[in-house]
Amino acid sequence: MTPVQTKALPAIWSFARSMIGRYRHEITTPALLLDLPVVRLNIERMAERMNGHARLRPHAKSHKCAQLARLQIAAGAIGLTAATVWEAAALAEAGVEDILIANEVVHDNKIFELTRTASRARVTVAVDDLNNARTLSDAATKANTRIGVLIDVDIGLRRCGVRSEGAACELALRVGRLPHLELRGVMGYEGHCALEPDRPLRERKTSEAMLRLAGAASAIRSAGLPVEVISAGGTGTYDLTGSYPGITEIQAGSYVFMDAARQDLVPEFALGLTVLSTVVSRQDDTLVVDAGKKTIGVDFALPRLVGVEAKTRYVSEEHTVFDVAPSCALVVGQPVEIVPGYCPTTINLHDVYHVIEDGKVVEIWPVFARGPGGGGPT
Repeated sequence: MTPVQTKALPAIWSFARSMIGRYRHEITTPALLLDLPVVRLNIERMAERMNGHARLRPHAKSHKCAQLARLQIAAGAIGLTAATVWEAAALAEAGVEDILIANEVVHDNKIFELTRTASRARVTVAVDDLNNARTLSDAATKANTRIGVLIDVDIGLRRCGVRSEGAACELALRVGRLPHLELRGVMGYEGHCALEPDRPLRERKTSEAMLRLAGAASAIRSAGLPVEVISAGGTGTYDLTGSYPGITEIQAGSYVFMDAARQDLVPEFALGLTVLSTVVSRQDDTLVVDAGKKTIGVDFALPRLVGVEAKTRYVSEEHTVFDVAPSCALVVGQPVEIVPGYCPTTINLHDVYHVIEDGKVVEIWPVFARGPGGGGPT
């Protein structure tokens, strides 16, 4: 971290810890609230639903928190998924022994961090390019460590991933010959299916995506190579992907908290994360709170007020503006809680969680890996 970050963190940490023992509505706003009983229940419920299906490797990008990672492992998760090498490093530091980075790792500094982390935990990374694989192999050889590899397959999202079974097989054959790399299988992300509101259509699109992923795995096996892992899945498709024949693990993450984007898609999980805010203006039907895009993720859906009938008009940097009925009793100075539009980006905007139990702050948990090299107490 930079000197400024290093100096700022203790002050932030000290101030946050001064909130311990306060009621949830007494916390200085805006603040990230984690409802611990709800989160524990969500973790347990996912573990129960995956029993007898694919194994669970939850995505840490959804919470960026060592304490939550440990709760998931204790509930039966086989390891954690990370989006970045910085998340993977923080997970390894927290004691997680098996980590998948479900993205390509390309920059030299990131590859160095990857090899360093691979010396402390079993680390697997996504690959869709031979030159990248060669660079990873050279770095792992120099560091005298091993890096697991999953061939990243595009299964309809049109983002990363090889585009055909033939390309997947050819890349797997070449990766399998590279020293200090361990070819473990394939992965794909059906992100284009996860937020589909029409359940039958979501089922059909997910089945098509999994058929493509299974086809790539079959092609690699036919070439005589092992496919130990077939990894996919998100919160919106966890039950469909998790029960698809051959899928070995799912990477669902947002089920821990839920958000406005997924609340109606998978109602079996409860809302465990809110952003506490304060009403700073009330003019007729216009209600303004002191939380905006700098504290609330708005990807895929607009935020919602908890327990108040209101329509989100727009979200600016420091404010969210709601349309409310004349009968709305909220006045300036009152606390309100907001359901974020998207929990992963919301978490990345905060330093800490205020952990709530029985209506009070019982713990302060840090958010890790918010940027290159970013960490924090664990």
